[in-house]
This record gives sequence, structure tokens and C-alpha cells, in this order.
Amino acid sequence: MKSNLPDEKRIIFITGCSSGIGHDAVLTLSKRGHRVIASCRKEEDVQHLAALGCEVFLMDVDNPDSIARTFADVLTNTHGRLDVLINNAGYGQAGALEDISRDVLRRQFETNVFGLMDLTRLAIPVMRRQGHGRIINMSSVLGLISMPFRGAYNASKYAVEGLCDTLRLELKPSGIHVICVEPGPIDTEFRESFIAHSLKKIDSEHSHFRMQYQQMLVSYRQKKTNALFTKKTDVVIGKLIHAIESEKPKAKYPVTAPTRIFILLKRILTVKRLDSLLSYFSRKELAKDDSVAIKMNKDG
Repeated sequence: MKSNLPDEKRIIFITGCSSGIGHDAVLTLSKRGHRVIASCRKEEDVQHLAALGCEVFLMDVDNPDSIARTFADVLTNTHGRLDVLINNAGYGQAGALEDISRDVLRRQFETNVFGLMDLTRLAIPVMRRQGHGRIINMSSVLGLISMPFRGAYNASKYAVEGLCDTLRLELKPSGIHVICVEPGPIDTEFRESFIAHSLKKIDSEHSHFRMQYQQMLVSYRQKKTNALFTKKTDVVIGKLIHAIESEKPKAKYPVTAPTRIFILLKRILTVKRLDSLLSYFSRKELAKDDSVAIKMNKDG
């Protein structure tokens, strides 16, 4: 893949590198000869990557001051150059929308949307002066279709899609590519955060959907993953490599079969039929099991 960048070695800044896609991308892209600068929110994750020989900063994408300070430090270390920004940091907030408070919804957007845009605003002038650059935003299949009990995450990823589409048009004359990566189910720690941790932020015990939340937790604990559709991080990183190194990167990179299937179904089905299909998948996922309910109530 031929590149139109000044040289083959890119300077890449990627957020959300404590685990999963971000962590593995740092290691893989570094092995390909790029200078990769990572960020993590927790000090222990910074130390872990530093021990592996990675260049890494402590940064909280929910904190504008942390973002500004870290970005300035990155530019100091790179003498003002940045070829690629990968906005990967994010998490998923589970729960029915009626159970999501304003503060919980705001926190979802602080991480997945507002922090992403803070970094993007800082990167644009740098890349514009260079006459080139690539801004890669991590979206999701849930930025394309909606599922019950994922409304906060859905909304944040729909926002990311909208930001990407607008930035792509606005920045085209500047030589800056804006790229959206849309993974489906990936085998990472994201699912643990989405199910187990985020449910602690809502009053699930007094919710109309209490039984559904219990079933979600049991399903997580039993680690019911569909091996046919759940892929490893390498499938996403393969798309990142193309987005970074190709002379003509794509605007959007759907990853995994479910994403590609739902893109097609959204085009050919009516809203009513697509809703029926999504409701069916949700019912299968949250199928009631009396033995599960009894066990959960006993465990209390």
C-alpha cells in the first residue's frame, strides 16, 4: 500500500490503550515501524505499557485540562508533528433509557464524544499546517443500528458517526482524512465493563426491567459468546493498518459479519421490519429462565 505521507514511518497518537483494541493496536503498529504514542487513564496501565517499551502518557479523556496538557506534551516530544490520531477511548453504558440519569448519560458522552472532539480540535490545526493527517474514530455497529438496553451507548456512537460524516466534508480541502471504524462483537474486556460495571450506575433493583438486568448479568457470568460472530482484536487492527497506510483510505470500515449484515438490512428493510428483527434478537438474548431468576433472588 503506497502512502502519500512524507515517509513510511507515521507518528500515531492513540487513546484508550489499557486493554483490548487500543492495547493490541499499540503493539502491532509499533512492530510495523510506526512511532506509536499511547494514552491510558490509569497509572497502572501506563506502567504496564511502559514496561513493554511503549511510549505512553497518563490522560483522562473526561478531563479537558488533562487532554490539553497531554496533547501539548505529545507535540513537544514529536517536534510538532502528528500524522494519525486514533480516538479509541470509550466504554458502554448498559440500561434502559428510562433508568439512565442525566449524570450517567452525560458521563457516557464525556468519554465517547466530548473527549473525542476535544482531541480532534487540537489535532486539526497541526495536520492542516502539515498538509496531511488522518483522524480515525472508533464507532460501532451500535452506531448504525439500535438495540434495547444500550440506548446511552447507541446515542454516543450515533453522535460519533455524525461527527465523522461532517468532519470528513469540512476537512477534505485540508488534506485530512476522517475515518470511521465500525466494529461488531469483539472479544475484549469491553463486555465486562458494559454489563457488570455499568449496571452498578443505575438503580436496577427498583427498575421495571429488573429481571432483564439479572439475565444480562447471568449471561455475562456464564460468558455466553457466539464464537461464530465474536472476533479477536486483530480483525479491527487489520482495518486500522489499511486506514493508516493506504494511499486512499476508506471513509468507513465495517468490521465483522454482523456489522456488514446490519448495514445491508438497514438499507433494504422498512423501519418496522428492522425493529421486529432487532426485538427478536433482544428477546433471545434476554430470554427468561425461571431457574436463573430463582438463583439470582437467592444470591441477592
